[in-house]
Amino acid sequence: MNERRALLILHGKQALNEEVRAAVEAKRAAGWELAVRLTWEAGDAQRLVHEALAAGQRRLIAGGGDGTLRDIAEALAQAEAPASLALLPLGTANDFARAAGVPLEPAAALELLEAPARAVDLGEVGGQLFLNMATGGFGSQVTANTSEDLKKVLGGAAYLFTGLSRFAELSAAYGELQGPDFHWRGELLALGIGNGRQAGGGHELCPQALADDGLLDVSILPAPKDLVGTLKDLLAGGLGVDNLFVRARLPWVEIKAARGLDINLDGEPLQGESLRFSARRAALQMHLPANSPLLAGP
Repeated sequence: MNERRALLILHGKQALNEEVRAAVEAKRAAGWELAVRLTWEAGDAQRLVHEALAAGQRRLIAGGGDGTLRDIAEALAQAEAPASLALLPLGTANDFARAAGVPLEPAAALELLEAPARAVDLGEVGGQLFLNMATGGFGSQVTANTSEDLKKVLGGAAYLFTGLSRFAELSAAYGELQGPDFHWRGELLALGIGNGRQAGGGHELCPQALADDGLLDVSILPAPKDLVGTLKDLLAGGLGVDNLFVRARLPWVEIKAARGLDINLDGEPLQGESLRFSARRAALQMHLPANSPLLAGP
């Protein structure tokens, strides 16, 4: 088997990305057998993963944003195949890639194919797997309601713009969270359950999270009296907000949510008034930088 062989599953919107094309050609010139397949509609990423594994591919590359990465990582982990995953970050936020230290330039990102694969965890809820983070509260509404056109114009700043424009809709939601030696309930403004550290275009909801410790980082922002002022600081990265969070690191956590708590799973809305999140340890092999902030183990 050719060990310098990989398949890039590329989000269809990036089909004409000349920088990606040049990076692929450079890897081919360096001796890699690098094939490319494009997604067109929902379900394509999962189908392409299964086809690649059946064809004997043992290195896959997720070319797209956090949603594309989640779809491919989930399909690869569920297949339980001896294959590894690299990341070519091409989304608006690229939250997992940024936190993991993956270069945003396509040529540099593809160089990580040369790095040894490392075992990382995945989060699991209701049979669904996620690599980065589940978010709840107003922050998840901002992420879900930021338009694609606005992302094209403003990039990551689109999330800030959307949040600032939706203050009139701001309200707290009631939730109860319980895990091993942990219990919290009350009104909250934002919630993060992270395998990664940031979401929503760079907001570090779980700043100490590690992707290989077998645990999920839980961060709760209780609803303060000054809701609007606190959200403005949160979105703008202001000082002092971090001290307001309630945090825990748990192998699992159950959430009972009253109506009004929106949950977002790496960009996908998640429904349910009672949800159990757990960490699936070492569920995926990934090519990440050796000094990645998300890796603790050697």
